[in-house]
Amino acid sequence: MCSNLSLENKLEALQCHFNWKLNPGIERLTIILHTLEDIDTEEGNFWLGHIYNLQGYIQYKLGSSEKALSICSRATKTFQQLKNSDEGPWLIVNFGNLAWLHHLMGEDEKSQDYLSKVEALMSKYKAPPEQELHPEVCAEKAWALMRFDKEKAAELFQRAIEMQPENIEWQSSCVILSAEAFWGNMNKMTPDVLEKLRSATERDPENLFVAVLYLEARAAKGEQIRNEAIRLAEKVLERSTSRYNGITPLLRLYRKYMSKDEAIELAEEALKRHPDSRVLKRCAAICYVKKIFSPGFDPNTSSGTITRAITLWEEMLELYGESKLKDQITLRNLYAKLDEIKNESS
Repeated sequence: MCSNLSLENKLEALQCHFNWKLNPGIERLTIILHTLEDIDTEEGNFWLGHIYNLQGYIQYKLGSSEKALSICSRATKTFQQLKNSDEGPWLIVNFGNLAWLHHLMGEDEKSQDYLSKVEALMSKYKAPPEQELHPEVCAEKAWALMRFDKEKAAELFQRAIEMQPENIEWQSSCVILSAEAFWGNMNKMTPDVLEKLRSATERDPENLFVAVLYLEARAAKGEQIRNEAIRLAEKVLERSTSRYNGITPLLRLYRKYMSKDEAIELAEEALKRHPDSRVLKRCAAICYVKKIFSPGFDPNTSSGTITRAITLWEEMLELYGESKLKDQITLRNLYAKLDEIKNESS
């Protein structure tokens, strides 16, 4: 058994979430946790183990050690199921997280056990020559940093892909990261990123998020995409309600390049299929808000639209718990719109 100081030195040398400086503050961590909870957790999701690893770390930072331990243990089982193997380099980060958690919870013997497991994995699955990290570790660090340091995440994804170029999921995530910089102004997307999106749709045809981004980028360049968007919407509606099934950018595309009314219809159809989804309630609420606060909206003939927006917004806020100030302001503005109608009709 090593001394406490020696144990901590070893823990601090691990490649895991506890050593990656992921601490932007409680509010930001809470938002990221909500995002992770809204990602598809169905069996078979390539990133499911990574999702649980990051969730576990954030739960600890938010003060829930037991919940963190439970989620990180779930990550272990998930990796083993997805990879159909009890061990592999994909467990290096997970075991590092568990080593830290047990130490922080005063269970140093268990912590040492996980440290030994990490050391055994790193000895068996060495990083390629002249590389600091094994590609699996590099990719997981990149995926985690997508929510904290996008520039560093992109660099790490590139390194992981260079070491293991056949991994389609890493490539698609790297492309999404490249495209994300243009979400606010897709018509300024550079030709190289547009080509990466096009290539990703061929390489990863089941990734509807990438497909929607590529369609949105083309629409921004002036292409007519209406028929393709409608066909893509049918595919998205058949999927689960995950934040990354493509519904969010698809509704953005509908609002901007088709019509806000069609976006509302699509959001309501999705919500009809999954009435308890907080992701879809937020998506639908945003579509209504975009219509209500757009030029040309006539509140005197659309009180029902405002009422529906308020209902969705309140349900969404309740489901997400603590709300951001801007969300509270939006709700107040919606009530103000409704009061205008009542005052004018009285």
